[in-house]
Amino acid sequence: MPKDMNAIQNSTEIFERRESEARSYCRGIPAMFTGAQGSIMSDSEGNEYIDFLAGCSSLNYGHNDPDMKAALIDHIAGNGVAHGLDLHTDAKAGFLEAFEANILKPRGMDHRVMFTGPTGANAVEASMKIARKVTGRTNIVTFTNGFHGVTMGALAATGNGYHRGGAGMDTHGVTRMPFDSYAEGVDSAALLDQMLSDSSGGIDAPAAIMLELIQGEGGLNAASAEFVRAVADIAKRHGALLIIDDIQAGCGRSGKFFSFEEIGVMPDIVPLAKSISGFGLPLAMVLVRPEHDVFGPAEHNGTFRGNNHAFVTARVAIEKFWSDKAFEAELADKAALIEKRLTQLADMIPGAYLKGRGLMRGVDVGTGELAEAICKRAFKDGLIIETSGNEDQVVKVLAPLTTPVATFEKGFDILLNAARDVLK
Repeated sequence: MPKDMNAIQNSTEIFERRESEARSYCRGIPAMFTGAQGSIMSDSEGNEYIDFLAGCSSLNYGHNDPDMKAALIDHIAGNGVAHGLDLHTDAKAGFLEAFEANILKPRGMDHRVMFTGPTGANAVEASMKIARKVTGRTNIVTFTNGFHGVTMGALAATGNGYHRGGAGMDTHGVTRMPFDSYAEGVDSAALLDQMLSDSSGGIDAPAAIMLELIQGEGGLNAASAEFVRAVADIAKRHGALLIIDDIQAGCGRSGKFFSFEEIGVMPDIVPLAKSISGFGLPLAMVLVRPEHDVFGPAEHNGTFRGNNHAFVTARVAIEKFWSDKAFEAELADKAALIEKRLTQLADMIPGAYLKGRGLMRGVDVGTGELAEAICKRAFKDGLIIETSGNEDQVVKVLAPLTTPVATFEKGFDILLNAARDVLK
């Protein structure tokens, strides 16, 4: 390797000098990463790190899955289509066939698949626009601590004031209601129903009710099945579409492919992104019931709504991990392991408690300062882990779903030792 390339690999000075102040994750994880495989990342100095962040749940199947990588290399080597707008391609057909056969049909879903610009926020924007066009209404009901993206429409639906403050102008078109168990003693679903039913309740008839069933950035608040069913019923009775944002909680993160599978509701619209490509490549889409598939040609378009490289890896991911129930059984065992080890962390800290569901879990340690200190100390010992919550007070585990049990155990050992060291 040329000497100047060695120098580049061992210096982060270029980022300080030239990259925007908007960068975030790299501030708390200040390494120069040069490689990644499975659940392990390596830096320019030869250090290895266990990855409990997984691209914020964009790498549910780990880094550089060998089967996805081989399929992608073959596609590129064979001059397969890389960019195709929304033209018909063999790569897109392969993905749609696999998704229909292994995901939609087994779950009794008749949804159409709409490809949007390749970000979760774009999928949310499209979902909100569909609901508004279908109903002729403009208001969207969302919930406290929800996070749906930072483009203007999605940002209006996002609860976090810091992110909404970045808009530079008013955000509108949304009514925010308390999420499940947000206020002690308040039945949030009953309150929503009462306000919508009262002509003086102050809420305009909504085009949609949109929520995450596990609030990723909001602190891993997990909605109860009863709350979700009640909200679905409210949406139906009040003529609103039900949008379940599964961008972070989907693709197996909850223990099932969709976060709503075991709850007994069927959303009208489901935005998906992050791990849908399987490989960390940009891809986003919206699942929409056929009767609500109302956009005309290019009414919601985007130059990169057809990432064929992502279609290739997404097909392999679906066929490899979701063609039978074996993977789900593994996820159930790993979810139990995560809960056991995080309980040990919670027991170390007075007042701390577990949050989340499935393989989207964490511990509320009380303050953002403590959570940050624990994560920072863990990074020094070789664990990449981040925080979430309204005050960043939740130590959040988003490890690849494919993480071996031994690696999970080693990662949790690092985390608990970091907490002990900080608590001294």
